[in-house]
Amino acid sequence: MVTGASKGRVAPRSTRRILFGPVSRNRRLVLSGTPLIVLWQLCEALVPVMIGVTIDVGIETGALGPFALACAGIVVVFLCLSYGYRFGALFLMRALQDESHRIRVEVAEKAVEPVDDPRLAGEWLSLATADAEKVAALVFQLAFTAASIVTVLATAVYLARTDVTLALVILLGLPVTVAITQIVSPAIARRTSREQAAIARVAGIAGDLIAGIRPLKGIGAETTASGRYREASRAARHSSIVTARSWGYMSGLTTLVSGLFLALVALLAGGRAIDGELSLGELVAIVGLTQFLAEPIKLLGDLSAQFAASRASAQRLHDALAAGSHVLDGPERLPDGAPREVRFDGVTAGPLVGVDLTCSPGRLVAITTDGPESADAVVALLEGTVRPVTGSVRLGGVDLQQLDRADRRGALLVVPHAATPPEGTVRAAIDPDARLDETELDAVLTASASHDVVDAHPDGLDHAVRIGGSSLSGGQRQRLTIARSLAVAPPVLVLRDPTTAIDAVTEQQIALGLRTRRDAGTATLVVTSSPTLLAAADTVVWIRDGRVVASGTHHDLQDDPAYREDVLR
Repeated sequence: MVTGASKGRVAPRSTRRILFGPVSRNRRLVLSGTPLIVLWQLCEALVPVMIGVTIDVGIETGALGPFALACAGIVVVFLCLSYGYRFGALFLMRALQDESHRIRVEVAEKAVEPVDDPRLAGEWLSLATADAEKVAALVFQLAFTAASIVTVLATAVYLARTDVTLALVILLGLPVTVAITQIVSPAIARRTSREQAAIARVAGIAGDLIAGIRPLKGIGAETTASGRYREASRAARHSSIVTARSWGYMSGLTTLVSGLFLALVALLAGGRAIDGELSLGELVAIVGLTQFLAEPIKLLGDLSAQFAASRASAQRLHDALAAGSHVLDGPERLPDGAPREVRFDGVTAGPLVGVDLTCSPGRLVAITTDGPESADAVVALLEGTVRPVTGSVRLGGVDLQQLDRADRRGALLVVPHAATPPEGTVRAAIDPDARLDETELDAVLTASASHDVVDAHPDGLDHAVRIGGSSLSGGQRQRLTIARSLAVAPPVLVLRDPTTAIDAVTEQQIALGLRTRRDAGTATLVVTSSPTLLAAADTVVWIRDGRVVASGTHHDLQDDPAYREDVLR
């Protein structure tokens, strides 16, 4: 029985660490941006106060000097207001974008690993976009919350100097107002989480549908597939409507309660002005402050729902990132100067029983099996996604179970049968890092028989490649995949059925290209049943019923009728 690999050595981060990580990792930006946002909010609150002061010291008295000084004060307040928000938002937005990118990269790295997680590709995309942004948005939420609290307290202090009763109404009424608006928050948190999950699900189905459109058309299953997508889309639409309705209830409740509260403050202030206890300027300032307070009070009322939405996204990210990886990872490093050799010593795993084989530098070794199960097991063992039940698989003399993942990836490249070139251009699909010069690139194209792919389009190497290589034929995709593998030039290259969609003449050219790699002193292991590739190999390892029954050249093994049956069927 094939068993799963151990998880990586790094423990998954908790939901709390994912949620507050953007703040802790960007302390300098947050500590720079938050005071500026606080300054912006304080200056917003100062505007009606300065207008009231201008009325009292300038307009009512008719004194030109104090009036000009008050107007200059208003200009200074607006300058601080403008630049405070400009640079405060700049710092916080930098933190938000950096964290969104960091989370996207983390999700992408997890998505490309074989993990114990049933999510579709589109669901991973939703995690890397919507959920990443909601978590990173916490830096803005905290900054604006701090600004709102400081502004409300500063307003209360000003009112206490003007009228103690009004100050007490605000200080006592504000917590009650915020508490009332939290009635809808738990429902919003639950519904936001369901909405994100539903949107991710429909995105996953859409990506799956697009990727498999050709096979679906081939079997006439378009109606069934589109019906499945339609059903998921309706569920996502319903979930979004329910969530939007909850936010509407929250907004309406917040507006109603804060409006009643602020109306009470304005009524009390108006009564004081009529009784002569407040000047005209103080009345204008208090009424202006009352109107201004609607924004921070509403923000404080919405805070718990926004925080709950961010926490729900953090939980979804935690669940995805905590999924166990199938890829082996150990503490040992490859010895310097050790030959990059792959060796199976008595390996039993899945259908394989006591398999011994060696692929040394400067050798082209082919493995052929009587069924796909044995071939899958060989590839999975080399990928590091399964453990041998008995025996060991070694790379450079180190057991793969104990080998550091980065070292293994640097020395061993395993290319599965279903590999496809990425979106971009033909050149980027072959040499994404632009490491090859024109001579080296031409050699790779020749070895992979990819010149025809390049010459088939007027744009040549700049021809666009769609997602999943959907703009290319099956043979063209395989040739570009081989070219990409040869361009990487790993010490050990493993290919699984790399030429199943390629004609015999082109396959012969690729076989010669692989022999060129062998001549360069690197190790190449091909799992295939292609007679052309088998004939090009230095050694063919024949596995039947999970056991190595023979090894030798393709020419020698053809004397066995069972071998001919396996490779020529």
